[in-house]
Amino acid sequence: FNWTNVTGQIQMIVNADCIEHLKTIEDNHFDSVVTDPPYHLTSIAKRFTNSTEAKYGKDGSFQRLSKGFVGHEWDGGDIAFTTDLWKEVYRTIKPGAVLLAFAATRNYHRMATAIEDSGFEIFDMINWIYGSGFPKRKNLLKPAHEPIVMARKGVNKPLNLDECRVGDFEQDTSKNRRNTQEEQIFKGGWKGDKGGEVVKGRWPANVIHDGLEEDWSKYFYCSKASKKEKDDTNHPTVKPIDLMRYLVKLVTPKDGLVLDPFAGTGTTGEACILEGRNYYLIEKTKEYITDIEKRINKYDRLGI
Repeated sequence: FNWTNVTGQIQMIVNADCIEHLKTIEDNHFDSVVTDPPYHLTSIAKRFTNSTEAKYGKDGSFQRLSKGFVGHEWDGGDIAFTTDLWKEVYRTIKPGAVLLAFAATRNYHRMATAIEDSGFEIFDMINWIYGSGFPKRKNLLKPAHEPIVMARKGVNKPLNLDECRVGDFEQDTSKNRRNTQEEQIFKGGWKGDKGGEVVKGRWPANVIHDGLEEDWSKYFYCSKASKKEKDDTNHPTVKPIDLMRYLVKLVTPKDGLVLDPFAGTGTTGEACILEGRNYYLIEKTKEYITDIEKRINKYDRLGI
């Protein structure tokens, strides 16, 4: 365990199996969860357990693929598809807390089902759309987005929507005030009185993108992590800090405690520092703990 304090913020970095460690945490402890679990894109062991040809084929494809994405064994399992994980996450977050979890397009449904079967209410999905990337095979579409499940524990608490408005232009919200369902039957859809307020920026949407065209300016913009941002880590799926800052801010109250059970190189922790939130990072792979500490410690040096 590694406790650190930066200007009063609570910071925790744990090198452990996330399920086993979460069992040691009391109920209703965390204010939100922002995490990027393994996508399990090459988890084929269960599918071909009884196939000798697949397991010991000439090209050794079974052995190669079962090691995980670009050879990383942590991606070869199925932890994000199990209720063993999400039941512990559900138990340790506060009522009304929101979970944001990244997934791959081809198996998002497996993670979402496990989350729902663990007690969560899935109430939306964010699409992070990007223009970079390339097709993996000639018979596949080019990957251009990653889904993010939005789920909550029971109580329907408000998100920090005004903090996450998009753009810097002003608009009068009196033009967007609908009548109640009963009033719409007799009076129509829109309220006749003003009663609105002038706000800055558009209401946040469930799309995040990296396009620059005018039509896309309605949505929050974030490109993939650059080489500079990834630094010298060998982690293959580092998320951009601007994206993680936006997500942390969206679902976490001021001074709230964010859980990330798959911390990777610690982008969630850095986002929390920059957005004035506390963090609790769990990472099983020991080599990434060094990456996390390097990422976090730079703010001690800067006095942030």
